[in-house]
Amino acid sequence: MQSSELKKIIQGIPKTELHLHLEGSFEPELMFEIAKRNNITLQYDSIESVKEAYKFNNLQEFLDIYYAGAQVLLHEQDFFDLTWAYLTKVHSENVKHVEVFFDPQTHTERGVAFEVVIKGIHRALEKGKNELNISYKLIMSYLRHLSEEDAFKTLEESLPFKDIIDGVGLDSSEMGNPPSKFEKVFKASAAQGYKLVAHAGEEGPADYIWEALDILNVERIDHGNRCLTDEALVKRLVEDKIALTLCPTSNVSLKVIQKMEEHPVAKMLDKGILATIHSDDPAYFGGYMNENYYQTAKALNLSLSQIEQLAINGFEASWLSAASKEKHIKDVKDYFKSL
Repeated sequence: MQSSELKKIIQGIPKTELHLHLEGSFEPELMFEIAKRNNITLQYDSIESVKEAYKFNNLQEFLDIYYAGAQVLLHEQDFFDLTWAYLTKVHSENVKHVEVFFDPQTHTERGVAFEVVIKGIHRALEKGKNELNISYKLIMSYLRHLSEEDAFKTLEESLPFKDIIDGVGLDSSEMGNPPSKFEKVFKASAAQGYKLVAHAGEEGPADYIWEALDILNVERIDHGNRCLTDEALVKRLVEDKIALTLCPTSNVSLKVIQKMEEHPVAKMLDKGILATIHSDDPAYFGGYMNENYYQTAKALNLSLSQIEQLAINGFEASWLSAASKEKHIKDVKDYFKSL
């Protein structure tokens, strides 16, 4: 299939995004605009120099610049602008539903109130729902390089807003910060009615995926690349219909894999795993949803039925109601029938 034809097909697919860090959708142009508005001097002298810095050798190098970029976000309007920019972008790519992460500790630890962060994000998500017809769920992530005690403080701060937060996640530096470190705070989060997900098995071993499932009791694994090293784990994922939210262009950028042709998603589909693909931190990793579909499909030579399966899996793995899932999945199937 010609590249142009494949891109056109991917553009038309109704999609959902389940693994997106709002702070990771911070495009350099907007970063400079907000920095100027807030009288903050960035360590980069131009948009080009920021983009040049977006060449990473591993997860930690990326996180260092990710946290540096977030420093310019101070006011409710900043968080609104960040979120709205993301929503308008994915609207142009035919994304119908998003389940997005935000990292409150990245902001509260530098003196920005939890309320400021969530109000700006929520206002944009509501505008996106009303004006762009994009439904959403909001996930608050705990930063795993910080202590569980710190995560408990964040949980406490979230409680006045728990009617607008759907779940909690676990992100940041994986190695040396196993899911089990957060057992108590995940239990407490579940008691507050939050759904549970966690990053596991991106750079960390398959053991971290087991811990996320058995100790944290998550219902979805973010990344999960390493699951294929453990057959018993694969069996568990398939039997329990545990979805993996994979992020292909991110995996290449962070050297989780050396090149896209090595991406495990096709093998996962073959094994019956509920594999899905998303963009993770698209401003930093060179691609939103369409680019992730395109790069993956091209490198792995995916068939149209595999591409369709990925789109269906996205809605299947979402936190939408059964009726909404059914409607979106029907739209996906109808679209592929029309090709």
